[in-house]
Amino acid sequence: NKKFYIQSAFALDSEAKQEQEKRSLSNIKDFFKKIIVVKDDIKRKRDENGIITMGIYDFLLDENSLDY
Repeated sequence: NKKFYIQSAFALDSEAKQEQEKRSLSNIKDFFKKIIVVKDDIKRKRDENGIITMGIYDFLLDENSLDY
C-alpha cells in the first residue's frame, strides 16, 4: 500500500501561485510523497521540500510517474 498527496492546479504561472499550491502540502508533516499535477506539459521536478510537480500527461499516461 502506498500513500500520496496529490494536488491539481490549472497552471503555476507565477511565484505567488506556486507558493499558494505548495503551502497546503508543506504543512503536512509526514514522509508520504506530495505531488502537484498541472495542465502543462512540463518536465518533472522535485523542489527542496520534496514536492514533485508534473504535467497531467505524465501523471495519466506514465505508469511509473508516481515512482519519481
